Amino acid sequence: MNRVDDLIKKYDGQASWLVMLLQDIQTEYNYLPAQAIEHVATKLNIPITRVHNVATFYSSFSLNERGKHIIRVCDGTACHLRSADNIRNEIKRQLGIKEGQTTPDKKFTLEVVACLGVCALAPVITVNAEYNGNMTPEKVRDVLAQYD
Repeated sequence: MNRVDDLIKKYDGQASWLVMLLQDIQTEYNYLPAQAIEHVATKLNIPITRVHNVATFYSSFSLNERGKHIIRVCDGTACHLRSADNIRNEIKRQLGIKEGQTTPDKKFTLEVVACLGVCALAPVITVNAEYNGNMTPEKVRDVLAQYD
């Protein structure tokens, strides 16, 4: 928890910075470990339920360990109408996981999101921060192959 202590110090131990602190912890670990949530509550002298409520309120936080590469499949209106479900199904088939799951080797996590904000490129997926537009099921293998 030394790294979490360093992050707490970054925000002067102020509970008013809880969301930012949790974002930094998630960046460090790629999710919010239960130990880190408990440690934050203790160090900031706030109820663990408050930390947990913030962590579960925002969809960007994950309480489960995630893969090295986060795949997000857009299911917004434009993507949905342009068969995003076919892309999602191909990713699921190739990786052998469902939405919200992580591959056994912790390489990929698959998430479905309401919108990625680039409707002109629909259908769209991201891998980490990389946008891949005009996706087809045939392009999925090539996109995934780019990540070690």
